[in-house]
Parts: sequence; structure tokens; C-alpha cells
Amino acid sequence: MMDKKEKASVMLSEDGSSLVLLDQTLLPGEEKYLYLKTAEEIWEAIHSLRVRGAPAIGIAAAYGIYVILNEEKNEIDRKFKEARVFLESSRPTAVNLSWALERMQRCMESNAGKSVLDIKEALRREADDIRQEDEDVCRAIGINGLTLLSPKMGILTHCNAGGIATARYGTALAPVYLGSEKGYSFKVFADETRPLMQGARLTVWELMKNGIDVTLICDSTAAAVMSKGWIDAVLVGCDRVAMNGDTANKIGTKGVAILAKEFSIPFYVCCPLSTIDKNMATGKDIVIEERPGEEIYKRNFIKQTAPDDVKTFNPAFDVTDNRYISAIVTEKGIIRHPYEENLKRIL
Repeated sequence: MMDKKEKASVMLSEDGSSLVLLDQTLLPGEEKYLYLKTAEEIWEAIHSLRVRGAPAIGIAAAYGIYVILNEEKNEIDRKFKEARVFLESSRPTAVNLSWALERMQRCMESNAGKSVLDIKEALRREADDIRQEDEDVCRAIGINGLTLLSPKMGILTHCNAGGIATARYGTALAPVYLGSEKGYSFKVFADETRPLMQGARLTVWELMKNGIDVTLICDSTAAAVMSKGWIDAVLVGCDRVAMNGDTANKIGTKGVAILAKEFSIPFYVCCPLSTIDKNMATGKDIVIEERPGEEIYKRNFIKQTAPDDVKTFNPAFDVTDNRYISAIVTEKGIIRHPYEENLKRIL
């Protein structure tokens, strides 16, 4: 599973001149890679979800800022600051975006006084490290998450937290991939994940491509499959964790968590430590991105499903209260209640 030779969803071109992205907005119908060179192109790709998934966004930002500086010969500090502020504005909720750019900033500072060529080479190495570390982290999350699962389990997942959302393996899907390598024969149920259908377009596509048993369900079907006893665990990813254990993930995650608690099904959040925001006390402090209402009734439909002047509310994420979360699975181990104490301890 997850053949290492398979082309990654986010990477640097061989000559270092372009950020290369699998355009996830075109899946499952078309596998197209974009070659991006300008700050405007990279900003648009992140904002428009051509690249998505918190870890993949971080990798894209790191390689992206290197690419933006690639042709710069003199004012590299000014150009870096401008590019960082601009890229950070593309998506406010995913903490990995600002986290990766902060790492690149520290790299700039630690190489101050060196030649422009040396600084750019250091930035490229730092971006490579971010990508490799993410692959290693995802594998570790998979190993730790697998200890919570047993063969032949039914697993429900929401949105896409798989290999194309990361450097490799994914977060929530990492235990699925590693378990499949061991012959665990999981049965995965994927919510469609309205309004942008990441579950239907991306998770199902990815799992089928890797030979995993997956069943697509409507978001509104989750309670029905749980009531039938088909779900033994829920695995989801995460875009930000507050220090009290509240987590922000794709809209609809909170509802799944509430259902899981009602049916006594463990609800696991799988995420790297970089997703934990030490400056965020609770989920109430998390800024939730609101997206265009047309995504609800026009995008992804051959014929739109509501009038043009309809009022809409289209948050990209919701916050799952920590009381619904059975455990947070990280690369360093499994965190359980009380989260305020145990998150500080693991950090």
C-alpha cells in the first residue's frame, strides 16, 4: 500500500523553479499536476483547495516561499516578509500554514549575513526537512493509531486525511494503510463531506486506488450505519488543536463526534504535534474560515440547487468539544483526558 514510487501530491520540481501540486479540485475525474512559480498562483492554489489538508498546506507553503524567492537576487528579506504575510492570508484556520512559514522565517534568521545563494539553499533544505518529517510523522501516527484498532473493524472517516493531504500515508488514514499492510481487512465508510465532497472525491478515490475496502455514504447516513453496528471506530484528521483538547476540522466533524458518543463508538483525532496551537486556549478562540455560499448549491452540481440570491452560511470547519474526543493520536503517542494537562506534558 502507498507505494513510495507513486508521485506525491505536493513537491518541488527537479530544477527547483516550481511548486508542483496535484490539483485536488479536479479529482476524481482528472489527475493533473500544476507547476506554480508566483506568489499569486500559490496563494490561489491554497485558497481554492487545489492543495488541501493541513500538513500538505504546510509543505506547499514551505516550498512555495522558496520558489517565490528563487529568482530574487538582492532584497531577499523584504521579499520574504511580503510573501509570508501574503501566503498566511490564504487560509486562516489551518495552523500548519503559519507553522511552516514560521520555520522558514527562523531558517532565514539563522542564516542572516550569508550570501543570497546560501540563504536560498538553506531554505530549500528546510522545506525538504518539513516534507520528510511529515512523512515520518504520519507513519508514526499510523503506528500509534493502529494500537487502538483490531482486524476487520468498521471505520468511519470524514473529509480527507489521507496520503494526498500529507507527504505520505495521511493522518486519519495512516492506521488504515498500515493495518492493511498487515492484513487487518478494515471496512472503511467515508462520509461524502458536503459541500466540497472531499470524502467522495478524494478519500474514496484514494482508498480504492490503494485497494482498501471503502463504502461511500451521505453525511446524513452516519447515524444509520452506526445504529446498524457497522462502525467500531471513527478516525478523523484535524486542522488545529486548542490547549484544552478542542479540535477544528472539516465542517460536519462535530456532528459525527456527537453521534459517536451517543452510540458509544470511540472517536479518535489523528494529527501531528505541529497542529497543536500553544497560543489557543480553547476552541472558542479558533478563527473559522467562511467560504462562498455558491459552494453549497452551485459548485459540483450540473444544475444549481437553490436560487442565486439565497442567503447562505458556509463555514469550512467546526470545532469538536474535547468531551466528545476519546483520544488524540500524535507521532509521540496517544493523548487522553485530561487534555489540558496531557497536551502540555507531551509538548
